[in-house]
Amino acid sequence: MGPCGALGLGLLLLLLGAACGAAGEPHSLRYFCTAMTDPGTGLPWFVYVGYVDGEIFVHYDSTARRFVPRKEWMAANMDQQYWDGQTEIGQSDEQINRVDLNILQERFNQSGGSHTVQRMYGCDILEDGTTRGYRQDAYDGRDFIALDKDTKTFTAAVPEAVPTKRKWEDDGSVAERWKHYLEETCVEWLQRYVEHGKAELGRRERPEVRVRGKEADGVLTLSCRAHGFYPRPIVVEWMKDGAVQHQDAHTGGVAPNSDGTYHTWVTIDARPEDRDKYQCRVQHASLQQPGLYSWEPSESNLVPIVVGIVAIVAIAIVAGVGFAIYRSRAGKKEKGYSIAAVKDGGSNGSATGSDCPVI
Repeated sequence: MGPCGALGLGLLLLLLGAACGAAGEPHSLRYFCTAMTDPGTGLPWFVYVGYVDGEIFVHYDSTARRFVPRKEWMAANMDQQYWDGQTEIGQSDEQINRVDLNILQERFNQSGGSHTVQRMYGCDILEDGTTRGYRQDAYDGRDFIALDKDTKTFTAAVPEAVPTKRKWEDDGSVAERWKHYLEETCVEWLQRYVEHGKAELGRRERPEVRVRGKEADGVLTLSCRAHGFYPRPIVVEWMKDGAVQHQDAHTGGVAPNSDGTYHTWVTIDARPEDRDKYQCRVQHASLQQPGLYSWEPSESNLVPIVVGIVAIVAIAIVAGVGFAIYRSRAGKKEKGYSIAAVKDGGSNGSATGSDCPVI
């Protein structure tokens, strides 16, 4: 994995870009840590998950207290020593996050309530073969601190993060170790994971897209549904006169189908006389170029409109959507994979990173 890990739509766009098989097969490795003071009855207070190309492949939580595979290709290629090493890191990070929650409640002068620490980190291999890496932290859903690995400094997003910035920068080894991990170790493990999972990660299923409209009380509700696509990352958005309408749109999120593919939907309310101004744009790794879809009242399905030659590219990441993705899975039980015999020699604990300093 990587050492420990702000977080909107930007994350989903980056996951999409990393999963797209354009010129040079870009890839992404992403880890998310979430610690909660009040997770809810029966749910773990700490969750640590990893994604390769937008697909969850490892999982740890404070209930099971072990890193486990979420993909068969991980169970088949990683030895027991690898899982033991990653579990040690997960257990260590669990304790560090408990301390972080206490420290931040004191800094924000909070005596109780529900609070959350979130960390995201990872690396990408881009289409041109170059790489990039990042590590960002949030508290109660707001940006807290982020690493600038090029300058080996930290950016405090709020005044309460300044003591953390000073502490980590005074110890120059913190940024140095993260820079090494993000630029080298993370990239090496990403390449290894992609090789192990290439049969599944290379799978592409095109979304079937339908647009429907329903008018009531002078309001036209347009619904754009994408079904049967794989991999999971997708961008479905409503546009009016060519401009994306993020604030007025509502989405149901991305959900799995029984056959391993996914589905999602996005709706928007419009004035009936403006219906011709609206189009649904869909971007996915299975598509050579984005597609635009318009509602035709006389048709049950939408006819895709060619958008022109627009390659799907990786876009910069921010992290809120990623946490929504994995928190929805936090309460689910792991698949019953058995750990395979040694095939990878993966005892190097730095696969996930072992340097999550206390805030």
